[in-house]
Amino acid sequence: MCQTAVMTGQQPFEPPYQQQPQYQQPHQHSYPLAVPQPGWNQPMDASQAAAYAANAPVLVTVGDIVCTRTEVITPSGRAPIGGVVWSFTDLSRTTRGIPTWAIVCAIIFSVFCLLGLLFLLAKEDRTDGGVQVVVQGQGFLHQVQLPVSSVMQIQDYAARVNYARSLSVAAGY
Repeated sequence: MCQTAVMTGQQPFEPPYQQQPQYQQPHQHSYPLAVPQPGWNQPMDASQAAAYAANAPVLVTVGDIVCTRTEVITPSGRAPIGGVVWSFTDLSRTTRGIPTWAIVCAIIFSVFCLLGLLFLLAKEDRTDGGVQVVVQGQGFLHQVQLPVSSVMQIQDYAARVNYARSLSVAAGY
């Protein structure tokens, strides 16, 4: 056909250029949002995760992990909450020692009377380290290490992860 067009001196027919509508992936919302929506398992930074979570009620946060009723949102991406597994590891240690104020008071009051040595019986618990929270699913993994300074913080993070686990189990059914 091109040979006949060249032989006759006519130009081959080309249809006029028409701009195609932009393809919208099925997971994206059809209504406009303030923040562009990444797909499942696509990374996003913390500000995108917080802005996206603003569109759905946040039920629990653990560090930079945000959980809504239907999905888990992290800087590493997002995943359906029913398809993730949670892991909580306590990497802290608690030591017991004599606080600095007790040593200072013992030195000052031992000059006046030997009863100042009773301050050395005071003990204080110090917690150092952190906890590690891992959330993983099919093609999705995010971990966060959170510093802790008391046993109460460890218990709080453990309770948050247990609540997130219960959300995952409830969504899985």
